Amino acid sequence: MAGLDPATLGDLLKVAGAPGFDRWQDQIHRTGGCSDPIHITGWTLAKDKTTGETLHRYSTKDEPGARLRIACGNRRASRCPSCAWTYAGDTYQLIRAGLAGDDRRNIPSTVREHPRVFATLTAPSFGPVHNRPDSGRCRCGTHHTPQDEELGTALDPATYDYAGAVLFNNHAGGLWSRFTTRLRREIAARAGLTQRELAATCRVAFGKVAEFQKRGAIHFHAVIRLDGWADAHTPPPHWASTHLLTEAIRAAAHHTYTSITVPAAADQPVRVLRWGTQLDIRPIKAFGDGSDITEQAVASYVAKYATKAAETTGATDTAVHCRKCRGSGLSDSYYRPGSALSRCARCQGTGLGEDLTHLPVSDHVRRLMEACAALQPLYPDRALTRWAHMLGFRGHFSTKSRAYSTTLGALRQTRADYRAAQEQASRGLDGVEPDTVLVLASWQYAGHGHSPGEAVLAASIARDIQINRDTAREALKGELHE
Repeated sequence: MAGLDPATLGDLLKVAGAPGFDRWQDQIHRTGGCSDPIHITGWTLAKDKTTGETLHRYSTKDEPGARLRIACGNRRASRCPSCAWTYAGDTYQLIRAGLAGDDRRNIPSTVREHPRVFATLTAPSFGPVHNRPDSGRCRCGTHHTPQDEELGTALDPATYDYAGAVLFNNHAGGLWSRFTTRLRREIAARAGLTQRELAATCRVAFGKVAEFQKRGAIHFHAVIRLDGWADAHTPPPHWASTHLLTEAIRAAAHHTYTSITVPAAADQPVRVLRWGTQLDIRPIKAFGDGSDITEQAVASYVAKYATKAAETTGATDTAVHCRKCRGSGLSDSYYRPGSALSRCARCQGTGLGEDLTHLPVSDHVRRLMEACAALQPLYPDRALTRWAHMLGFRGHFSTKSRAYSTTLGALRQTRADYRAAQEQASRGLDGVEPDTVLVLASWQYAGHGHSPGEAVLAASIARDIQINRDTAREALKGELHE
């Protein structure tokens, strides 16, 4: 515990010496070492419906601090590595099940025989940035190292299109929607079918994740698969092939339909937003065939980026908008265009709850965040300031089509059912039919997080859990290679 300030050390010793410390540790272990656990208070009571006999009683009155701590469930690794690890694991299972099948989740292994590719759709250029090209030398004349903080920043901030960059991020979800619509049309055209005939014979399934490039522009990685008319259980039609799917994706990504026109406003010109020219499409191979683009590799890649956001560019991972006006800069109680009274009293119409000049971010990222706030009055329906910490991006980081695979909700329910069964067994109720039990409960939110000393101890618990996981994984790899 060397290096701790006296206040934190004193709090740590206070926590460790408290009477309920062992139970507190047990709670934190159960959360997986969560960095920001939710605190709840309340009680639950289980009774036999027929006899009225009390089968189980629990109250938080006897817990440390009279509260129960549960995992926050945050997907971001920058916020809670423990809960992000669980989220990444669920995403891995979801993506891999759609590639290799999973009998437990009613996904047949025959999906391996369906045409499937791993596609990456990128943003266009908004101006030259510092990079590491194949030649090794950046346009600035420097050989940048992979850790160089200049990577991704504008070579000339005065000419870089920061407004265009954040508007692209803000409309990326809409561009993806247009892409999937056009993709079905391109597939139908290549198969010689109408849209209705295609729907009766073939279905497009996908799972995707968003990733921020170092320059702060969003792009999407997607697993795209062709199924039969119903779902993954139905074989695709005879004409469906990986080549046809690849050509259809290329055509759909660059079609004029797959674009969004942003109207001119004040000093902003009309912009036609579309995907960049860099489009990577690779067939996905089965495990063990020597290919880098295997089912496991793709699932791992998607899971990795499902727990990240704009903080990978050096941006803050907390919102910076004004909570009173939700970033609009306008008063909810009074509005008159051009009137000072229409401005939010808390942020004075800026829509910001933080002073961007004081944020510990790079100048490039700060300019992108400032562009969000500057464009908000011009495009009031786009919630740009509200998502300034995401550099304008307002979509879901991980999404899938309905028929691609299982759902995160189903995976979480399986885990919850398993834990509930464990609890039932520990209480001696594993032989009791659920329909014969009446459960009464009352729970209230009581806060979240750790005290400084608790945070240090929780981080230590999280590290021990991660070490145990890594050790078990390495042992399993050794067994598989024997």
